[in-house]
Amino acid sequence: MPVGCSVLIVDANSRDRTVEIARGRGAQVLQREWRGFIDARLFALAAVRTAWTLMIDADEELDATLRDAIIAADGKADAYRVARTTFFCGRPMRLWTNERIVRLFQTHQGILRSRAVSDDAQVHEVWSVPGRVDDLPGTLLHYSYPTAASYRAKFARYTDLESAATASSPGKLASEEVRAVVRFLYLALVRGAILDGWRGLFVAWWSARYRPTVFHKALVRTP
Repeated sequence: MPVGCSVLIVDANSRDRTVEIARGRGAQVLQREWRGFIDARLFALAAVRTAWTLMIDADEELDATLRDAIIAADGKADAYRVARTTFFCGRPMRLWTNERIVRLFQTHQGILRSRAVSDDAQVHEVWSVPGRVDDLPGTLLHYSYPTAASYRAKFARYTDLESAATASSPGKLASEEVRAVVRFLYLALVRGAILDGWRGLFVAWWSARYRPTVFHKALVRTP
C-alpha cells in the first residue's frame, strides 16, 4: 500500500482551535453542522479522493505497531480489521479490549450501518465491505472516557438518540430489565470486568443498563 496519504477532517463547527491547528499542519478541513454520526461519516467518505480510507475519531490514536502495519499492508484485501482498546478513567478495560472493527478499506467498497437497538438510530455505526477482510497487528487506542462523568454524559446522549428511533412497550421494558441483570453478571464474572476493580464494575453495570434505559426513555416519549 502506498505510504503517501492525505488527511481529511470533518469538523462540526467546533469552537476551539481544531480547524486552525489542522489546516496549519496541511489537513483538508470541511466544516458543517452536526447531523448525526452516520451522516457525518458518510459525508466524509463522499469527500475522500484516495483509493483507500482510514477512518478514525478525534479520541482515537494508532499505536506504533498498527501505524507500521497500515503502511506495510499489501492491499490484497478489500478491507482490514484493527483491534481497538477503549480506556476508562485512564485505564484499558477488559470488556473493551481487542474489539475487532473495520477501519481501513477500499474507499468505493465501504458500507456503513448502525448496530443500535433501532436501525434508524444514528449511533453505534460499523463499517463493512462485501469482499475480503484481513486483520492487522497493533492496537487502536480509544480514549473516550477520561472520567466517570464523561461516561455518564455520553451514556445519556446515546440513549437519548436511540430512544428517539425506538418503539417501546411495558412488556419490552420488563424483558430488558431482566436481561440487564443477567448481562451484568455475565460481564462482571464471565468476561472478567470485576478484575478491573470499581472501573470494571462501573462499566459492566452501565453497559448492562444501556438497553433498558433506551426502552424506558422510548416508553416515556410514547404518546
